[in-house]
Amino acid sequence: MAAVAARPARGTSRLPWALWALALALAISGSVLVALNGNPIVGNVGLATIFASMGFTGALIASRQPENPIGWILVGSTVVISLAFATGGYSTYATEGRVTPLPGSIWAAWVGTWAWVAGVGPIVTLLFLLFPDGRPPSPRWRPVALASVTVLGVILLFGAVNPEAELLIPGRNPLGIDALGGVAEGIIGFGFLLLVVLGALSVVSLFIRFRRASGEERQQIKWLALSATLMLTWISLSAIGEVFQIQLLLDSGFQEVYSALAILSIPVAVGIAMLRYRLYEIDVVIRKTVVVAVLAAFITIVYVGIVIGIGAAVAGTASEGPLPIVAAVLIAVAFQPVRARANRIANRLVLGERATPYQVLSAFSERLAGAYASDDLLTRMARIIGEGTGVRRAVVWLRIGDEVRPAASWPPEVPGEAPASAEQPRPLIDDELPELGGSRALDVRHEGELLGAISVDERAGEPLSHEAEQLLEHLASQAGLVLRNARLTEELRARLVELQASRQRIVAAQDEERRRIERDIHDGAQQQLVALTVKLRLLEQLAPRDPVKAAEMASELQAEAAEALGDLRDLARGIYPPLLADKGLPAALEAQARKAALPVSVTPDGVGRYPPEIESALYFCCLEALQNVAKYAHATHADVRLSASGDELAFEVVDDGDGFDPASTRRGSGLLGMADRLEAVGGTLEVRSQPGMGTTVTGRVLL
Repeated sequence: MAAVAARPARGTSRLPWALWALALALAISGSVLVALNGNPIVGNVGLATIFASMGFTGALIASRQPENPIGWILVGSTVVISLAFATGGYSTYATEGRVTPLPGSIWAAWVGTWAWVAGVGPIVTLLFLLFPDGRPPSPRWRPVALASVTVLGVILLFGAVNPEAELLIPGRNPLGIDALGGVAEGIIGFGFLLLVVLGALSVVSLFIRFRRASGEERQQIKWLALSATLMLTWISLSAIGEVFQIQLLLDSGFQEVYSALAILSIPVAVGIAMLRYRLYEIDVVIRKTVVVAVLAAFITIVYVGIVIGIGAAVAGTASEGPLPIVAAVLIAVAFQPVRARANRIANRLVLGERATPYQVLSAFSERLAGAYASDDLLTRMARIIGEGTGVRRAVVWLRIGDEVRPAASWPPEVPGEAPASAEQPRPLIDDELPELGGSRALDVRHEGELLGAISVDERAGEPLSHEAEQLLEHLASQAGLVLRNARLTEELRARLVELQASRQRIVAAQDEERRRIERDIHDGAQQQLVALTVKLRLLEQLAPRDPVKAAEMASELQAEAAEALGDLRDLARGIYPPLLADKGLPAALEAQARKAALPVSVTPDGVGRYPPEIESALYFCCLEALQNVAKYAHATHADVRLSASGDELAFEVVDDGDGFDPASTRRGSGLLGMADRLEAVGGTLEVRSQPGMGTTVTGRVLL
């Protein structure tokens, strides 16, 4: 889960709002002075409103992230520009129509002349260079920031002491130094030219940052890049008009409209980045502001409507009688429903149609607490992710073995795309997620074990917001138990399917063995016994007539009876060898080794007696392995090794034959039958082989 950012100190969070309040007071004072001077108020008040909105945006940012200079640049520039607006208005008010100017008029004019430069300069240069994280795009751009501050300081310094400066009112610069004369004018002009170049470089840095950025940061920069283009165009056109004396570009109406548009675009661009793309994490502030505004409007309307409206209409008074009490009771009763509605309005304003992160996490916890089938739970999980983050598609991946498989998606079908269930499982790479497609993928772990993943596809032109990123991280951190249970369920299903197939193979093998025994009895011992019966009848008929011939036939019948008895014994050994029951596994295997088609050595290693079902399983597995060696391995020798350690009994059948590649060779019926026999008694089978290196078949049973 992402760490919670440290809250700024109380004094730090209040300072930006105090500065904005100061700027607002100065802007209002300037507007009043403009009106008193008899000047057109609409344009000046509009410009003051633009800068006040920029200061509000800066105060929001600086109060939330005091370490980021963007907010301080905006609110500081607003204070300086409002100061210029107010002092300029005062200087005009203090001199026009007066024989004796009011105190401080010349100083107010001096401040108003150069404060505009101090306010607009950082916006033209530093704002575009440092947006949005407060740092230049790379260390190579730091000289541009240093040069911007230096050039701006030089312009202000020489402007403050320029004896030829044209103040807002007739008069001489109170700090003018006559010795500087035209030198100051030249330095100031050259400084403004450098400032234009540095502003252009700042805009270039913003476009370079835009090219390198991706996702949400790219969308944030896009809006300010538009504002930078407008600002640079305004400065360039103003400079061209001054140099070439183009009246259209110098026209005050044109300058006012274009400058207002360019300056207004800055707070608008930063505001869009904050509101639409969650820049600087001020969603909480905005939501609370909306809630407070709605509640204040509700209380005002109810109180005014009841106390003043009804009171004045009915009783002729607005403040006496029970009406204030009625209004207070109505406000108290309706406060909570109105507050809930205000919260929904604020969430809709900031988050759109989506639920709040708290609601999403709460809904997810409720789903975890409910009793749902695993398939349904994963589908609900994908739906919560998709609806909570507003993405185009959300897919939940489940790890099974060494691969991840798409287990659920939301929406189930996306036009023009195959459903998630149609996607192929993807193998893990060193126990890490492979490329899953989509624009964002998060692994889901529990106690360090990778259990699956969540992947999302953003909508076109709508990258994931910072809030949605955090929500995805929180959901991924809580989804571990869900995916673990789902994986256990899937593994259990696969195990049940495997067990069912194993049982079917065992039943089929038993049926085949029964049919083989029936064939062996029918074709072997039964035929021999039928022949003996016929010969005994002939012997009965021959004995009275030819005793010598009858004696010879009796000897032949004895030999045939012994042969039939041997066949029956061999058949019985195939079902359960008597030697295995009498003397145990090593003795039975040694007896079979003596009959094998190739040299076979048996190493008992002190193995004793065990339950009959275990001895029988290992015995027939060893016989099957030796039979495979004789049929397919082209081996010259085979070893059967028995071992017992603790609660485990194991065997190995090793040959020096041709070997094979287990990865590309399917297991035959013999190996499958061996695996089924061992699994029936809680054991496992392992086959290791390489071409030209022989084969080792190992079986283990827990006792």
